[in-house]
Amino acid sequence: MVKEKQYKCELCGQPINHKGNCLPCNLKLKQVKGEQNNLFVQKEELKENTTKPKKLDPQDNDKPSFETTTLWDFPKQNYGKKPHGNNKFQGVTPAFIIWNMVQRYTKEGDLVVDPMCGSGTTIDVCEEEGRKVIGYDINPQYPKVIKTDSRKIPLEDNSVDMVFIDSPYGDNVKYSEEPNDIGKISAEDPKFYEELDKVAREIYRILKPGKVISWLIGDQWVKRKFTPVGFKIYNMLVDKVKFEPIDIICVTRKNQSSNTGVWHYRAQKFNFFLRGFKYLILVKKPNGQGKKQEKKTKWQKYK
Repeated sequence: MVKEKQYKCELCGQPINHKGNCLPCNLKLKQVKGEQNNLFVQKEELKENTTKPKKLDPQDNDKPSFETTTLWDFPKQNYGKKPHGNNKFQGVTPAFIIWNMVQRYTKEGDLVVDPMCGSGTTIDVCEEEGRKVIGYDINPQYPKVIKTDSRKIPLEDNSVDMVFIDSPYGDNVKYSEEPNDIGKISAEDPKFYEELDKVAREIYRILKPGKVISWLIGDQWVKRKFTPVGFKIYNMLVDKVKFEPIDIICVTRKNQSSNTGVWHYRAQKFNFFLRGFKYLILVKKPNGQGKKQEKKTKWQKYK
């Protein structure tokens, strides 16, 4: 039996299929006898599109892209032409993050709660996506936000389908004049984590078993001292409160006050790093012993 000769694309060097098409190049090839019996490229694209779908432009009046990796980079706070929350609020949450969390972990009619809903972004995104939503804050700055301390959430046990929280990273930003504001406590002070522990336990109480909390948090570098706030919050959630880990997403930081020429000059001159990302920590409340275990899926290893 004579073995059929294998031709390769001269453009990329990859084997072509039996129709004379190079799928990696998305081109139809013409067979020409050359020195190496290769196929030479015709200037004709395949009718069948083999490229990846384009991400939606955040400037368009469309939904944002559904993120599939653990590195998220959004160019601005909002998507589309309709505002989501107050983008003038100190520490406003990117609407893209909440949209992605809502799409992954909830369905229409589910209840989403944001215990520190300062900018109101969570409310606007959830209402637009057909979710029930309650936003609390110790110092409401948005009309639909209810004044409540996140350490005492007025909801029943096991009643919430998802929680999103963008908490203070320390006392670097002045959020309010409220004496009990956690944002008045330094991230170097153990009391800061003690108070956030109370918040986490309230969230655990109100979440339904198996449901998810997504916690957005950043590290701190002040006066030549680095504080790994993100690591501390993760350990608190998993080791102390006993949430089950799902994943950690790296969200690039945009438009922060330190993203200026002066600060970049200082970082270079005095040899320190500006904060370039935040953690989006994903954990869930355990299902409990009485729940039927989910069917395990066999995944192929990837590199």
